[in-house]
Amino acid sequence: MQQNANPLATDEAARLARRSVTIRKLQKDDIFNALVAGWNDLKRAPVYGLTVGAAYALGGWIAIYFAKFSGLNYFTYPFLTGFALVAPFMAAGCYEVSRRLENGLPLSWGAVLSSVKAGGGRDLGWMCLISLFGFLLWVDYAFFLYLMFYGAHMPDPAQFVQEALSTEKGILFILVGNIVGGMIAFFMFSITVVSVPLLLDRDVDFVTAMISSVKAVMANPWQLLAWAFTIAAFLAFGLLSGLVGLVVVLPLLGHASWHVYRKLVES
Repeated sequence: MQQNANPLATDEAARLARRSVTIRKLQKDDIFNALVAGWNDLKRAPVYGLTVGAAYALGGWIAIYFAKFSGLNYFTYPFLTGFALVAPFMAAGCYEVSRRLENGLPLSWGAVLSSVKAGGGRDLGWMCLISLFGFLLWVDYAFFLYLMFYGAHMPDPAQFVQEALSTEKGILFILVGNIVGGMIAFFMFSITVVSVPLLLDRDVDFVTAMISSVKAVMANPWQLLAWAFTIAAFLAFGLLSGLVGLVVVLPLLGHASWHVYRKLVES
């Protein structure tokens, strides 16, 4: 006579299966297809993504005014570029919208926000703190770099821009700043490209999520480097548009990032 399976053992096996993360190799068209799928998600449920994008742009404008009225005009650029380090966390709502569209689940603000909040209970809050730490590290680095090149001297903004673009010291300042800043940004990208959507999708801890994210980058270095440059190019467009473009750019990248995650991680 066949005995019934132990319910506790079955539940434990299911829980372990959810926590098992298998990384896949990306195909050559996966990044482009993810962008197309992200655009389709944005068109299907625009109100959620555009609201998130507007909130992100508002945060950028607040950073600009803070730099202006605190007399830190020279840190407007680091504030704005560093602000992009928290974009994966800001886009969590877009991940949840894409997940619901993918699974045919009902969409409402209550459903989306409650799911993100539940994900926060599953270590998503730790990823937010790590993103904020990355932002503070980037701003501190920019401040240190400025003092190393220019000391406490604060030239006129127009004079500073002219000197940065026309003198050997200024060009070296821009090169060092952007190279090291890019390294910080790529490190943050490496630990968040999979981890944030994974925490929303499965019951895993944030350390496992970050390790899985790094494994995904190591398994697909060139494809994910191309994805990182794509994100940087879209965000640069958003910044150059006076942040207005971020209203569309952020949700587009958020939805697309969900589809990149789906292509990277076995269901």
